[in-house]
Amino acid sequence: MTETLTKSFLQMKHEVEAEGNISTVMQFVLLGFSALPNLQGILSALFSLIYMIILTGNCLIILITKLDHTLQKPMYFFLANFSCLEICYVSVTVPRILFNIWTQDRNISVLACAVQMCFFLMLGTDECFLLAVMSYDRYVAICNPLHYPVVMNSKKCTQLAAGSWISGIPIQIGQTCWIFSMHFCNSNEIDHFFCDIPPILNLACGDTSVHELSVYVVVMVVAAFPFILVLTSYSKIIATILRLPTAKGRAKAFSTCSSHLLVVVLFYGSGTITYLRPKSMHNPGTDKLLSLFYTIVTPMFNPLIYTLRNKEVIVALRKLIV
Repeated sequence: MTETLTKSFLQMKHEVEAEGNISTVMQFVLLGFSALPNLQGILSALFSLIYMIILTGNCLIILITKLDHTLQKPMYFFLANFSCLEICYVSVTVPRILFNIWTQDRNISVLACAVQMCFFLMLGTDECFLLAVMSYDRYVAICNPLHYPVVMNSKKCTQLAAGSWISGIPIQIGQTCWIFSMHFCNSNEIDHFFCDIPPILNLACGDTSVHELSVYVVVMVVAAFPFILVLTSYSKIIATILRLPTAKGRAKAFSTCSSHLLVVVLFYGSGTITYLRPKSMHNPGTDKLLSLFYTIVTPMFNPLIYTLRNKEVIVALRKLIV
């Protein structure tokens, strides 16, 4: 994948150098939180703590789902995959944020920026599809419990998980190469804390409407479509839960699904607002705030949501500690 991106950028470099009236951008500057010079120490401690919480929480989930025989179920198989995905997802952005704060060196090469964006978009796409798969798992478990062991067998679970992991690779490699094939001449300063699509488009020369349209199309495919699947699954789940004869049964079913639904709302909500807004409505401050939600805040709360609201996970965690 890196080789593909490298070829794309070398081609872009030659094309740009051929045009004398356009300057070649060899590196970008991630401004990040440089506007808050007096808070660098606090930000460093805060992001370090959040990163440790995310790593520790998700590693614990992976560990207990592997060691505890009571958690050898499709639901926890997907949860372990989700935790692994979250670790990769935050590791694309947070270490770079900490590096910039610690060293005050905010330079990043065009290739490194593209690689960061590509991995971030790929993992974000994978998360969208995996959340849809997890909602499908809950749909089958609640709406068709008798068929659940047959439908969600080991082979089917592995195929769904693998499909979620690889789904974003071809789409986002293509989109990243397409975006970085543009000429950058407005500035080399990215007013963001990582290389994301909206701030990169702001630096491009000329008309970017075609690129913006391609972003909207990709977002509709990789985010809106899975979100519709999630909503469809949960509408059927809620309808089934409301038909359960006992209040205890309804409460248990709602408890199982509410945590997943909360994660979905937080992740899809902030991400969709960021990428589906027109370029004229983008503001660096607002973009950073929204990005914090789907890149850092949601991954930080995911382990807490999935453990504190799940009795089986709490019991397994107690066994591990004891």
